[in-house]
Amino acid sequence: MDGSMIRITVTYTGRVQGVGFRYTTAHIAQRFAVAGYVMNLPDRRVELVAEGDRKEAHAFLAAIKETLGQYINDMKQDIGSASGEFGDACDPGSFTIRY
Repeated sequence: MDGSMIRITVTYTGRVQGVGFRYTTAHIAQRFAVAGYVMNLPDRRVELVAEGDRKEAHAFLAAIKETLGQYINDMKQDIGSASGEFGDACDPGSFTIRY
C-alpha cells in the first residue's frame, strides 16, 4: 500500500438489484484491503462506499467492473479523503452489506 488513504463513493445504475450484486461485491471486497459498505437504494441503484489505499481501492472497483460489468449501465464516482469510520481496511470484516 502506498499510504494514500481515500474514500470512494460509487453509485451504480443498471440491472444491479436482484442479481446478487451486493453479495458478490462483498465477496470481492475480501480480496482487497478496503473498508466500507454496499447497499441497495430505493430508486433501484446500488451505492458503494469504500475506503482504503488509493491503489487498492481502484483495484477493488476494477474487479467489480470485471465481474459484474454486464449488469452495470453507468457508474458515478466521487473521491475524497478517508474518514476511518468503517474500521481498519485490512480487517476482512470491515466491508459490509447494508440493508
